[in-house]
Parts: sequence; C-alpha cells; structure tokens
Amino acid sequence: MTDTENKKKPQKKRKHRIKASIRRVSRKTLLVVLTVALTVCVAAYFAVLIIFKGPSPTFTNLVVSTMMETRRGDKIAHLFFSNEELAKITAQNNVSSSNTVTLSSDEPYDIPEDEKDNIQIIDVSGSTYQGKLMIVRDPSRIQLGVNTLMGDDASSGFLVEDYVAAEGAIAGINAGGFDDPNGQGDGSIPQGVVVKDGQLVAGTADTYGTVIGFNENNHLIVGDMTGQQALDWGLTDAVTFGPVLIVNGEAVSITGTGGGLNPRTVIGQTDDGSVLLLVIDGRQTNSLGASYEDCIKIMLEYNAVNAANLDGGSSSVMVYNGQIINSVVSMRGDRTVPTAWIVK
Repeated sequence: MTDTENKKKPQKKRKHRIKASIRRVSRKTLLVVLTVALTVCVAAYFAVLIIFKGPSPTFTNLVVSTMMETRRGDKIAHLFFSNEELAKITAQNNVSSSNTVTLSSDEPYDIPEDEKDNIQIIDVSGSTYQGKLMIVRDPSRIQLGVNTLMGDDASSGFLVEDYVAAEGAIAGINAGGFDDPNGQGDGSIPQGVVVKDGQLVAGTADTYGTVIGFNENNHLIVGDMTGQQALDWGLTDAVTFGPVLIVNGEAVSITGTGGGLNPRTVIGQTDDGSVLLLVIDGRQTNSLGASYEDCIKIMLEYNAVNAANLDGGSSSVMVYNGQIINSVVSMRGDRTVPTAWIVK
C-alpha cells in the first residue's frame, strides 16, 4: 500500500464519522422539534378545550357565539361541539325575532334649513369595543349605492369608497349582505332583496327576509317581509340583512349573551328623522367587538326609534371625506360589497 493510499484511508473514516454525527444530530433535532410541536399542539388543544368547555358557561357561550358568527370560527367550533350542542348554545344566546314592521308615515320630516348640512361623528366605546357613530341630521341625504353589474360573472362588488366617490357623496357605510362562500365572496351577488329607486333590482317578489330601507318620506323601515311587501310599503331604497334591533321605539328581547363580540354595522333613525350610522371595530387587540345588546344600548342612548343590524365582520367600514375613519379588521382593507348606504 502506498503512502497516498494510507493517507486517504483515515480521511475517509473521518468523513464517515462526520456524516454519521450529522445524521445523529439531525435525527435528535428533528425529534426535539416534533416533540415541541406536539407539545404545543396538545397544550393549544387543551387551552381551547378549557375555553370552550371550561368552568364558566357564560364565557363559553360568549366565545362560541362570537366564533359562530365567523366562517373560520364556525369550523373551529364544530371541532369541539356537536351540531346539537351548537344549536342549543345559539338558541340560548340570540336576538329574538320581531314580527313587527316599522309604522310608516305619510309625513315627511321637517328639517330646519340651518340643520340640513349637519353631520356629527362621535367616538363610541365600551369595555370590549371602539367605534364610530355618524349622525346625519337630514335623512333625505341617505341614498343606496348599488352595484349595477351585480350577478354578472365578470363583475365583483365595489369598495364603499367607490360608491361614495361615484355619487360625489361625503360619507358612506357598508349595507346589505352578500353571497360569501368560505369568506371569499367578491360582493357581486347580494343577499335577499335589494330595492333601488323603488325598483326591485335583486331578489324576487317572493323573496323573504329582514328588509332595511327608506320610503319616499325618508322614514327608516325595518322588518321581515317579501320583496313585494317591500314595494307595497313604498320602500325606495332597501337591503336585506338583520336582525332588527329596535322597532317602533321598542328594543327586541336579548337572550343570554345576545350574540358574540364582533365588528358591527348598524343603521338607525331618531324620532326627528336624524339617521344614525354605527360602525364598531372588532377582532383587534384594542377592540374585540360589540354584541347586539351593545349596539342596542348605543342606538337607544342616541334616541333611535328604529334600528337594524347590517352586514358586519370584515365588511364593516365607515368612509368620510374620502377616507376610511374606522379600523377595518382585514389587513387587506375593506371588502368589495354589492350595496352601501351613502350620504350625499
């Protein structure tokens, strides 16, 4: 054996030992990582289990109700509860349906000339939420922005800012609901009935749901009805969502937690015609969100006689002077929607 061959032999052994050592370290590292990951997953599972099925039924109901109002949260809740259990929790924590419809009036509101341009924006807050309340003194300034291409396969909805800009308006909030499969809806297909300028532009005469809109005298009308009934009631602009929160001066009944804590959008009207536009931030560290009861309390504090919940969650947005003035939940900004209440 030559000297060169003698030198190569120890080198091969060293390389083999190094590779073997690397494999051992890699296996140990992988084992540690897997162990840590498994421990974290197990800890997270039991933490969620404690939250969902812990010693406080009220807290459990609040958390479950909150998650059931979101598509992703709904899926998580179904991992820990049966359909029957979730149905029971929902039934114990909700807003009672109102069979009453707003009493319409043939009398228009008499708004003093020096008050017609009056718009107030008020910061509202509670123990779990922050938000904005816009008070529009003249209800005739409220109009419905509608995606004229709704339902077209090639068209999505528009941002609230787009509706405001297109109409040369000063402000706006999101309005009715829309088809939103897996939270990926583009706002092109509205939910239920939509009325614009006294014409049914979405839904049919037989489509039934909670309708929220204004008649020709600028009275806010809320209640469950068909598309044809909405036209018979003389609604000129209307959308579908809900639930109704206040009707004819009476707040609806709240059961349990009355729904979870989430971003909310609410519209209401006072006895003197002023329109209340409320947007609550949610799912954020500084604002978890509001319950329906929270929204009712705010509406009553500002003297609403009729009020209803609009689409919320990541759709909740308030625009004023070309800017979004609330904190939207989505990092990508507000969502495209088929309808928006705008302030001319």
